[in-house]
Amino acid sequence: MARTVHKTQGKARAKREAPGAREQIKLAARRLFAIRGIDGVSVREIVEAAEQKNHGSLAYYFGTKEALVRELVADGAKLIDMRRNAFLDKLEKDGGPHSVREVVEALVYPSIGLAGERENEEDTYTRFIATLAMNHRDLFMDALEKRWNSGYLRALEHLRRLMPDMPAAAKNQRFVFMGAYLGSVLSLREAALTDRTRAHPTWGSPDTLPHFVQTMTVMLEEPLEKGLFAGAARRATKPRSIVGSIGMILD
Repeated sequence: MARTVHKTQGKARAKREAPGAREQIKLAARRLFAIRGIDGVSVREIVEAAEQKNHGSLAYYFGTKEALVRELVADGAKLIDMRRNAFLDKLEKDGGPHSVREVVEALVYPSIGLAGERENEEDTYTRFIATLAMNHRDLFMDALEKRWNSGYLRALEHLRRLMPDMPAAAKNQRFVFMGAYLGSVLSLREAALTDRTRAHPTWGSPDTLPHFVQTMTVMLEEPLEKGLFAGAARRATKPRSIVGSIGMILD
């Protein structure tokens, strides 16, 4: 009798935890967009990948594929920004950040493991937005609505304070490099860790992320070579566009 009750409860729990049609469409779409880009995926393919029998389900829940893309962008950006702000809140509560490395950790660690422990989901957000930002910049920026990057902006202010003395233009250029480095490396890691066909020793190693943090820290802390940015005082002091909580800076 106890075994029957436990089995029944397990089925009920699984039923509760199973994603609904709307969430299944989002999961399937983000996975396909991460691999093939939004132009390479049709509405029909998304619906079929989500195992929806009604081919009009995407239109029912989202209206258009573009509206679905916008919601996917916002979902991940909100989560990363919330995590990053919480990370920085803790550092500031303890009187920090005290080092460039601490700020870099606040940029890296909140951006990974977005799927959590949900077995029906996987990390695909970084690749999705990296591809979208490159091929559909206007849509990407419009979807963010100049929001959900407050944690990233806080991190940049701390870096400006903690980095070696150099012109503001030089620091801003390093931030552009840093954003590109952050997005590309995390995209490579994400792709490898979601590939179940073979082992990925580099990306699966517990040393990889700390080493990544170290290399980014070195890039930011390296003193400026003499002669560079000699006319920097006449240049803009900040990048023109800082978008997205993942850390993309579109200058």
